[in-house]
Amino acid sequence: MTTINNHVEEAFYVIHPLNDTPEQKRSVEGLGYIHMSKSVRASLIVLRCYLIGILVLALYRLLDLIGLFGHHAAK
Repeated sequence: MTTINNHVEEAFYVIHPLNDTPEQKRSVEGLGYIHMSKSVRASLIVLRCYLIGILVLALYRLLDLIGLFGHHAAK
């Protein structure tokens, strides 16, 4: 003997964010500064120095490709 379960299936509709109603955004007022440990602060300083160094090297390479530094003898 078999039993048939009659259950109601729920339908979920996908709404694109552009067609959805706007939602209330969070406010950043009153949050203040985030406490960072010394190791986190040091790693962020190292990351900043690394990015500045890469930027300097990229700028140097760009100026070299433009020909600002003159011709170099190939070795």
